[in-house]
Amino acid sequence: MKKIVITEFMDESAVASLRTTFNVVYDPKLVDDTHRLMASVADADAVIVRNRTQVRGDLLAACAQATVIGRLGVGLDNIDVAACQARGMQVIPATGANALAVAEYVIGTAMLLLRGVYLSSEQVANGSWPRTALSNGREIYGTCLGLIGFGGIGQLTAKLAQGLGMRVVAHDPMMPPDSSVWTQTGVHPNTLDQLIAQADVISLHVPLTPATSNLLSAERIAQMRPGAIVINTSRGGIVDEAAVATALRQSHLGGAAFDVFEPEPLGPGTPWQGCPNVILTPHVAGVTAESNVRVSTMIASAVANALKD
Repeated sequence: MKKIVITEFMDESAVASLRTTFNVVYDPKLVDDTHRLMASVADADAVIVRNRTQVRGDLLAACAQATVIGRLGVGLDNIDVAACQARGMQVIPATGANALAVAEYVIGTAMLLLRGVYLSSEQVANGSWPRTALSNGREIYGTCLGLIGFGGIGQLTAKLAQGLGMRVVAHDPMMPPDSSVWTQTGVHPNTLDQLIAQADVISLHVPLTPATSNLLSAERIAQMRPGAIVINTSRGGIVDEAAVATALRQSHLGGAAFDVFEPEPLGPGTPWQGCPNVILTPHVAGVTAESNVRVSTMIASAVANALKD
């Protein structure tokens, strides 16, 4: 019976489906126990991970007989894809399965930050009535959303935004200006500088690569519109976090929502401590009850099929 090792959390029903055919080792805490992890993958035919398990170096070398790496998500920066392919290992991401969760996160946090009234519950409960102070929030209708990266998640985010009356522009150097996607979605292609200059909300949807590292730099953040919102659900390292925090403290930016950081988790001296108008979440934008089922079911099926071939 072929063996599958699952190193991080996965929907239990998907795990159960794999157990009907395979020897499954499932422990959501395995990622944090290096010794057990290395021993477990040594005779595994497939390994299923999320974003914390680093499939490279010693761990990749320990996967002596694995032919499949399943990724419960879409980002592949924690997997040495080239090295896996050189060893004949198939890498399978859950493309599209968590797109709706991420898109809703972007729109939800954008609305919250633009309006700016949702952190007053304690004041109101204690008898305060900060009505005047909280009467300058902004509506999302008529604002401009700038998407950096226009793949599946970016396109779905655009659709939700347009439904709320936002104007959407996007920058994606991998998508030519004459691509039919632009006319099909009603989104205008922009250069990065054009997008930064006009967007009220900027949301990032690109992988972390040498080309995208520090893409939203301090210089580009300084060029954003006063009061603009920046949302990062892609990867830490793509945005200069310290520059965003400084821009928030100086009231140049109106707010920020970050779900990804460099490093993760945040360490001592993080620029976000005491920062105003910011939403920080622990890399969960793509994780909901529903998306976990979709992602887990997709990867369980794909890994099973790959091992049966």
